[in-house]
Amino acid sequence: MVVSVGARPARVPALTKYDVLEELGHGGMATVYRAHDKRLGRDVAIKILHPHLRDSREMAHRFEAEAKAVAKLRHRNIVEVFDVSSVDDEEQYLVVEFVRGQTLRKLLTTGGRLPPEVAAALAVELLGALAHAHAAGVVHRDVKPENVMLEHQNVETAPAAASPSSASALAVAAPSRRTPLDSNRGERVGVKLTDFGIAKLLDTQGVTSTGQVLGSPAHMAPEQIEGGDVDSRADVFGLGVLLYECMVGHLPFEGNNPAQVLRRVLDGVYPSAEREAPPVGKVYSRILDRALARKACERYASAEEMREALSSELLRLGIAAPRTELESYFDDPAGWTEDHDKRLVERLCALGDEGRKRVDAVASAADYNRALAYAPDDPHLLRIVTRIHRAEARMRLARRAAPVLFGATALGAGALLVLRAFAAPPVVASGAVVLHAAAPSTSREARAEEAHVVAPVLSSTLANESTVAAPGVRRAPGTQLSSDAGTPLSHGRKRNVVIASLQPAFGVTMTIDGVRGADPAPGLTFTLPDQNAHLLSFTCRVERSGEELCVPTTIAIAAGESEESLDVQVTVRPARLLIEGDPLRSYTVEEANLTLAAGLATEIPMRRGTWTVHIYDRVDPEKRKTHQLVAGQLHVVSFKGP
Repeated sequence: MVVSVGARPARVPALTKYDVLEELGHGGMATVYRAHDKRLGRDVAIKILHPHLRDSREMAHRFEAEAKAVAKLRHRNIVEVFDVSSVDDEEQYLVVEFVRGQTLRKLLTTGGRLPPEVAAALAVELLGALAHAHAAGVVHRDVKPENVMLEHQNVETAPAAASPSSASALAVAAPSRRTPLDSNRGERVGVKLTDFGIAKLLDTQGVTSTGQVLGSPAHMAPEQIEGGDVDSRADVFGLGVLLYECMVGHLPFEGNNPAQVLRRVLDGVYPSAEREAPPVGKVYSRILDRALARKACERYASAEEMREALSSELLRLGIAAPRTELESYFDDPAGWTEDHDKRLVERLCALGDEGRKRVDAVASAADYNRALAYAPDDPHLLRIVTRIHRAEARMRLARRAAPVLFGATALGAGALLVLRAFAAPPVVASGAVVLHAAAPSTSREARAEEAHVVAPVLSSTLANESTVAAPGVRRAPGTQLSSDAGTPLSHGRKRNVVIASLQPAFGVTMTIDGVRGADPAPGLTFTLPDQNAHLLSFTCRVERSGEELCVPTTIAIAAGESEESLDVQVTVRPARLLIEGDPLRSYTVEEANLTLAAGLATEIPMRRGTWTVHIYDRVDPEKRKTHQLVAGQLHVVSFKGP
């Protein structure tokens, strides 16, 4: 909706029962005016159908369906319907409650993303409205910030003093701190869901039964885009998109044009909220992931179920009254944020400590990580989070090493039987190293040592007198192994480094203090030759062209004795793909599940340096091209000609 508050409309509709005062905004179907109800003496908002649509039977039917659908709803978070035109009226209009406030879209545009708890509290209100609508058989189908009105009365502003011209401004111009003695706690904030203009009645055949797609592309559920059956879970998806934008600051599904946005919604691929904005935390991020699930059956089954999930997390964080929290925030956003952040860090640390005591490492790490996002320079938090990450890395390594340890034990047992059967030294197969080859003995110490006579050795080695230890490989005391280059390994004081995680998982190279080391992999453990500070650099493999395929990442390891656990993320540069062909046709990149238009260079996210893809003409799928994409490069694929 385009807002133009305060201007006298160029065309003043003539309505018998209402005086039209000013235009509030207009959309694709109707214009909204502020008007005065002559009979009841109150201001109302009137949505009047555009003149060129009045004669359209389909539009008139849709307009009437909206009125009947919303008229059934009575909820504090839904704009109330007061009146509707009759078939004999010259103008087709809908009279609704007049909300003195601003849209959530305007709030996000002017102030940016909201604190996660404020966003969650808003969502709790909206989900209550949706649950009520769904119980009445109404699906909104267009949940977005533009259709959410926010109304706030400051403690220093009496309701009767509000000027009619204040309809477009949220009343937070004179912030003040509310006292605990205020008897109307939470009642001075209104969150209203409006514009059920494309609502579909579940108990009747909807006006969109022909499969026509209605709604805003970035907020539409996949089944809505595909013209399939739409139920209340489509609104859960739309609310998930709204909540993601409120918490993260941008939409989960973005593109250069509506077609790209629709494709990304259908693909169901978007960046994690926690990764985009660490203060969001893992719990909210998981709630969003479930709400935004590609398949409707994997989302929350109802708006009420999602509302309970958010309410439970707010309660766990010490917020039992979301409406009161909203009121406190709108009274004084800066003051509330400062107080809230301090309280939240304390609460998260307490919850993290509780998780450690009950041996719930996942929950504990999630709480401590979110606390660290708010207090990144806190040395105590840094130590705790570092210890947790190291413990997680050791557990992952142990899980990966278990099968190897089992195999090594079995191999050792087999070797023991061989040694007992033959007095001669064992014959070592290619690819193995003799760690101990003494004559068999019946002593307990000798038998224990014989249990690991032969073990496979990982061929990857590090330069600068360091080695990579294969999970499960044991080395007999005093045994000196050699690297592939024949360099003896150091006997000095060393410490382990674990690659806890790696993105991308392969195709990355590593240098240690400028010297090429082994290719990293998730779970890889290697030793540094001493306890001094070291500089590790990670990048993608350089092709023959000499170009970097990704953005190099450098990690500094401080001097010390403790084991280091590293989460390495190397950003692969996207490839760009330009299709030359018929501008009226679209072309699909099969492996990426992306549909592109001709003549527009589009970025293709890359998970590795090179990627062979197949591209076909959607009109004539027999026309196919195979092309190898290279990260960071522009590729032109032509479909011109026969």
